[in-house]
Amino acid sequence: MSRTRTALLAAMALVAGATGTALAAVPGDVGAAAVPCTVDYKVQNQWDTGFTASVTVTNHGAAKSSWAVKWSYAGNQKITSGWNAKLTQSGTAVTAANESYNGTLATGGSTSFGFQGTYSGTNAVPATFTLDGVTCNVDSGGPTDPPDPTDPPPQGARVDNPYSGAKVYVNPEWSAKAAAEPGGSRIANQPTGVWMDRTAAISGANGKMGLRAHLDEALRQKGSGELVFQVVIYNLPGRDCAALASNGEFGATEIDKYKTQYIDPIAAILADPKYASLRIVTTVEIDSLPNLVTNVSPRATATPNCDVMKANGNYVKGVGYALNKLGDVPNVYNYVDAGHHGWLGWDDNFGASAEMFKQAATAEGATVADVHGFIANTANYSALKEDHFSVDQTVAGKSVRESKWVSWNRYVDELSYAKALREKLVSLGFDSKIGMLIDTSRNGWGGTARPTGPGATTSVDTYVDGGRYDRRFNTGNWCNQKGAGLGERPKAAPEPGIDAYVWMKPPGESDGASKVIDNDEGKGFDRMCDPTYTGNPRNDNNMSGALPDAPISGHWFSAQFQELMKNAYPPLS
Repeated sequence: MSRTRTALLAAMALVAGATGTALAAVPGDVGAAAVPCTVDYKVQNQWDTGFTASVTVTNHGAAKSSWAVKWSYAGNQKITSGWNAKLTQSGTAVTAANESYNGTLATGGSTSFGFQGTYSGTNAVPATFTLDGVTCNVDSGGPTDPPDPTDPPPQGARVDNPYSGAKVYVNPEWSAKAAAEPGGSRIANQPTGVWMDRTAAISGANGKMGLRAHLDEALRQKGSGELVFQVVIYNLPGRDCAALASNGEFGATEIDKYKTQYIDPIAAILADPKYASLRIVTTVEIDSLPNLVTNVSPRATATPNCDVMKANGNYVKGVGYALNKLGDVPNVYNYVDAGHHGWLGWDDNFGASAEMFKQAATAEGATVADVHGFIANTANYSALKEDHFSVDQTVAGKSVRESKWVSWNRYVDELSYAKALREKLVSLGFDSKIGMLIDTSRNGWGGTARPTGPGATTSVDTYVDGGRYDRRFNTGNWCNQKGAGLGERPKAAPEPGIDAYVWMKPPGESDGASKVIDNDEGKGFDRMCDPTYTGNPRNDNNMSGALPDAPISGHWFSAQFQELMKNAYPPLS
């Protein structure tokens, strides 16, 4: 048996366990030159009535612009859902055809897809596979061959800063949308986060790339160097209890569904040895844990939904479970969402939120060792660094903290907040080497409105308002902000304690609809996305500052994208 085939079987044994695996002859085996295609069919998980499987096909013939793999079952297996291929079944015969984004199959190239199915009795592995009508030679040795213990699958060892010395994944779907915009080609090659904002996103909904498709593309982009793949974990039960625009699909009590239908499948995919060479960075559940501090009774900003989530503990349980399961994967780096300075920078929010992060990081089997760092300003607009005023200054007899804009906050920008929060978290028991990420995708605040110096010293308000880069009406405004611009480009290790500036929120994707829009994604309408809204206690009853005519959250918003490019700082060339 060749060394190549042994290594593949060893890798598959970790995933498939005692379930069925069929492996086609691989390059390096005797006679491989005559093999037109090879197929690797793996049963990854199996239970009494169902199973999940993955299929990888490698083309040894002429390059293809489209493909179709076919096989037949010997038993009563039925495919119920799939990802990264169009799957159809007639009786026992199955056809898997390419999606629009993965039709190219070069000579020597591979593509993967997967599915979930049902069965009763036995779940035998198909005996024969064809690629575009040509039979792929299946290795008769199959899963009975023992793995070679001297040839284990590769696994990436965690490094202190995953971004150092690494490229970062460019999402081809976002890149195509950006490039299609006038002037968008200037930033279309920037790396952005891949959002798993509902269970359907895992397999790929409505023709979009699923998680495996993205990871396969990440391997292609990686080449021989290091590459970071950024994925946002965002689907807690009762999600975003203080907002409506990004409510999720799971109800407040559906913690078990969150675990088994969302986190478990993601963890299983990330743990596939195929992806062990990637540095996978997770942003874990934005806009969740801080709500249990700031938007619960008896606060004036309390909402009934947040009171429910604090009482049932499912935010803490969900985040803890995610950290535990994802942290078990050797090449995953968990970064917990830590809000932003305009949310948690006040004395009565800062320490309590840090303690809440510690509580979640030690829940459901998780430990602080499962947390590699924290991320600030995810999908928000807070300026990276305000140069023209600080909380230590006094103007016209008043502290800058007394200004209406700062409103007694301890921090005026994200960089000072992130560094201070890092120190606080280390003091609570997190590793002294934890790093911070700052989302700079929409906090540039450039353009003609960007101040070049401090405001007039007539009063502390004129001083701060005249000099601040952040031009929102209030730091509590979070939806599709008018005047916002692209911020610092993604960059590794820009400051001590900061692992990277990132674009975790893809620029041009809406924060929420500006009016009621029916949808099947569980996303509601929040008045903070309505440009006519006059506010609430969470933004000190200011105007919302939102752009008009916005689609539901996560959908492409061309007007916002153009606004962000126009006001970019540093400016676009």
